[in-house]
Amino acid sequence: MSIRKNDDNMTTVTFLTGEYPPMQGGIADYTARLAAHLRPLGVEPAVLISRKFPADAQTDIPVYPALSGWGWRSWGEIRCWLAKNPADVLHIQYQAAAFDLKGWVNWLPWFLRRTAPRPKIVTTFHDLRIPYLFPKAGKLRWQAVLALAKYSDAVICTNPADAATLRREPWGTHVREIPLGNNVPVAPPADFDRSVWRAKLGVNPESLVLAYFGFLNESKGGEDLIAVLDALVRQNVDARLLMVGGDVGDSDPTNAEYARRVRDMIAERGLAERIITTGFVPLAEVSAHLLAADVAVMPYRDGVSFRRTTLLAVLAHGLPVVSTEPQFPLPQISDGENMLLAPAGDVPALTDAVLRLARSSALRVRLSAGAKLLADRFDWAEIARQTVAVYRE
Repeated sequence: MSIRKNDDNMTTVTFLTGEYPPMQGGIADYTARLAAHLRPLGVEPAVLISRKFPADAQTDIPVYPALSGWGWRSWGEIRCWLAKNPADVLHIQYQAAAFDLKGWVNWLPWFLRRTAPRPKIVTTFHDLRIPYLFPKAGKLRWQAVLALAKYSDAVICTNPADAATLRREPWGTHVREIPLGNNVPVAPPADFDRSVWRAKLGVNPESLVLAYFGFLNESKGGEDLIAVLDALVRQNVDARLLMVGGDVGDSDPTNAEYARRVRDMIAERGLAERIITTGFVPLAEVSAHLLAADVAVMPYRDGVSFRRTTLLAVLAHGLPVVSTEPQFPLPQISDGENMLLAPAGDVPALTDAVLRLARSSALRVRLSAGAKLLADRFDWAEIARQTVAVYRE
């Protein structure tokens, strides 16, 4: 069935999301960037979100904090809101943590199938992490993920591994793969000077500045990151760790506990003076911090993946990247050409990779150029074009 249009010949799309700027999180930034790039393609976006959204926030598109939360009441609230505010497409931006790890949104497409008329439902899976549901839910948690995919009219996965997983299901013919994009433009403040910026951070010109960008959680290898810094210092490397952005975000409650464990590890190893934390800062300052660093260390425990928008940001900024071997083949990644890879959880191998970069300016230059070429594959205009094609299938 074709998508109906409003009087202005625009396709109307309501994003259902657990976070949107100024809330902190990759889903928030992604949704805002996608909305901005959809408008020139004849799409009129709006956002439906919970009342957790700041009431005084200024936004570029209409944002409606109309939902009491993400429990069972959200079903009726969403249906009533859509009845009063019809849309051609309801586009769910799914990540379990963004919906408080509850599973009610997972069954929303099934529930709305009983509603007539209803919008077409598209779900973007930012990952396939299972919701909590209730104690001892067991296999029901994965069934909740499958239900969201099965009963959506179309599914978008952001990486080949997740797409392959859902396509194994007999109903998986409506699964599409569209990559994420970089949420941090390479646009530092107009007066940015790298040496001056590093001096403001208290970094010597000859110091090795390692950058880590993003929230701390167990899958991102925060403890391995600190262990690498410790190993470098023990080998008399003048290393500093620049941790860019907030450490917990607005969605995942497990981040706070993990961040505490990482801070305890820093204190135990006496590394506090070696670490610079920026906290949540404007995008221009994020860009400046990344440009001021020498190497990005992203030691993912679940392997490097293009579902990490923070990885895409450091690549776009031309940082030589040290990360971990992917769990799913990624032919776009060439070890030694656009990043250096080590086995996940292997602190000595990660440390050796950083030392290789510290000792070879030629390798840093080669990886920097390769990183920028790799980042070019994740173009927002193309992402938006492919998304509109899904809407109009």
